[in-house]
Amino acid sequence: MLSPPTVRQVERDDYEAWLPLWDGYNAFYGRSGDTALPSQTTRVTWGRFFKPEEPMHALVAERDGRLIGLVHYLFHRSTTMVTPICYLQDLFTHPEARGEGVGKALIEAVYDRAHEAGSTRVYWQTQETNHTAMRLYDQVADKSGFLVYRKDV
Repeated sequence: MLSPPTVRQVERDDYEAWLPLWDGYNAFYGRSGDTALPSQTTRVTWGRFFKPEEPMHALVAERDGRLIGLVHYLFHRSTTMVTPICYLQDLFTHPEARGEGVGKALIEAVYDRAHEAGSTRVYWQTQETNHTAMRLYDQVADKSGFLVYRKDV
């Protein structure tokens, strides 16, 4: 039986172990090879996790000293709520650790951080074809009834 993952805040020394997870997340969404994110975007994103003035945060899941998952989230204001809202932006579990409760542990850790920050809502989005992830999301969240529209400008 596998031990449950430990979820903790990312540390600067985690970069080399975090990067393959980040690259795997981006590859899942088609951002690899010719369509990969610029390395500057990765460097800036990583740096934001360690600046107190930034609303962006990162947690990692580890087991037996090895990082097996990541989650990035940020807080923002809303015109319809007084408290901050938490947006869970990126969630990724190493393929070998899927189905072992890592994603759920990461989501629940974000719920805890949001509650500690005074937020009363956590939300996220996923591709409509990501059926595996949606099975988990259906267990840990309520559907909002909203569709997401987007236009890159």
